[in-house]
Amino acid sequence: MTNKKPWLYLAAIAALLLLLKYSDALLGGVRLLATLLTPLLLGCAVAYVLNIIVTRIESLPPLRDPSSRLYRVRRPISIVGALVGITVIVALLVIIIIPQLADAFRVVLLGVPPAVNSFLNWLDTLDLSQPQLEEWLRALNVNWPDLFKRATSYLTSGVGNVFNSAVSLLGALGGTVMQSFIALIFALYLLAGKDRLNRQFHALADTYLPERFTRRLWYLLATAHDTFTRFFVGQFTEAIIIGVLCTLGMALFRLPYATMIGTLVGATALLPVVGAYLGAGIGAFMILTVNPLQALGFLIFIAVLQQLEGNLIYPRVVGTSIGLPGIWVLAAVTVGGGIGGIAGMLLAVPVTATFYRLLRTDVQRRQAPPAGPQD
Repeated sequence: MTNKKPWLYLAAIAALLLLLKYSDALLGGVRLLATLLTPLLLGCAVAYVLNIIVTRIESLPPLRDPSSRLYRVRRPISIVGALVGITVIVALLVIIIIPQLADAFRVVLLGVPPAVNSFLNWLDTLDLSQPQLEEWLRALNVNWPDLFKRATSYLTSGVGNVFNSAVSLLGALGGTVMQSFIALIFALYLLAGKDRLNRQFHALADTYLPERFTRRLWYLLATAHDTFTRFFVGQFTEAIIIGVLCTLGMALFRLPYATMIGTLVGATALLPVVGAYLGAGIGAFMILTVNPLQALGFLIFIAVLQQLEGNLIYPRVVGTSIGLPGIWVLAAVTVGGGIGGIAGMLLAVPVTATFYRLLRTDVQRRQAPPAGPQD
């Protein structure tokens, strides 16, 4: 029998050379395909988030009872209920939380100029030798008239391109709105026919894939779905709890900007590990512009609240659903934030938790002693 390995190696090398030669065309095709699939992928993500709410609405007694009149229309009722719930949450964000956050950042921005003026006044009290500074500036040998002319020309050309930039921005915004609309419609179709799609995917997998691979694939998807669902629900619940506790605690201790800072801490707490500290830092600066002693008291209060949240609230609300040690949560947030920003932070923790659960289960299975012979 002829040895086929040399021919396989030659075919692999030829394919690699073709990929290198036509890499630009292939990358262009991949970018075009990604652009075309973006609304559909976004629709899948929207459908997944909505499905968390749809599943919980369908589990209500009037909808899950087969003898109920609402059982046949449970899916449309659940989808409409999920959309209404999301709309109410967005409306609350727009009406309540976003103005509070805007006021918080306005307070921070108003507090920056006095801090800068205080720093400049402190510099004025120092004994700086102005002749030496002028001599140092002359030693730089900068052509100030030419530099001013170039800056003026750059600003003039920039003002001339404002209209083009506005047109491009409007075009991009219109494309984003259209993609979002297509994604929403696609998500609704997925939710309406999710049972049928589930049966079809199972039938395809059972027909064309090995049984062992199919069994592992369903286990992987079930573990990932359970981890993602519990993480996002728990993280949202934990953010609400920490925001309410921060607001009530600040009101109890008569600290300024209680509602604004509590809202800010709750909103930033959606980011694992680093979110609450970010909100606490901004809140401390806001209080510092009013009373430095109260800012110190706020930091002590936040430290106690963080200990309460980390040892009592988070383990019960989120920690038990993830089962991921704190060091890996911090590592996942750091790497995910560096790769994908805020979205990377949110996705990195459940992805890492999924792999951690799978790896832990596999290690326990391999280390388990073999079953002895039965008598």
